[in-house]
Amino acid sequence: MHDAPSPSELIAAVKSFIDDAAAPQLTGHAAFHARVASNVLATLLRELEQRPSAERGEVERLRSILGAPQDATLDGMNRDLCERIRDGRIDAATPGLFKHLKTTTINQLSIDQPNYSGLKAARSKLG
Repeated sequence: MHDAPSPSELIAAVKSFIDDAAAPQLTGHAAFHARVASNVLATLLRELEQRPSAERGEVERLRSILGAPQDATLDGMNRDLCERIRDGRIDAATPGLFKHLKTTTINQLSIDQPNYSGLKAARSKLG
């Protein structure tokens, strides 16, 4: 049996090398680029860890709000949601809409900007 490292393990290894070995040796512009590279790798790790669950929840919420069939795609449901909001078939009074939008935004921020100052408070109010 071949036990190859997972994508997450490979990304974490490169990030560790940048953070622990390469970046401390760099200054100026090169040090800045090392920090950028490390941040990109951290975002990729969060994508791998959090995106599948976030998308499953998003699909479930959209199916509920839209009454979409099981084979509806996430992209298709999001386009449908936008069209329904735009033409007034769905609005702020639609059950589940506000919580869906807030949850989806919080999940995206958790991946893209986990240190965003209002994220912890937003999570606590999601309930």
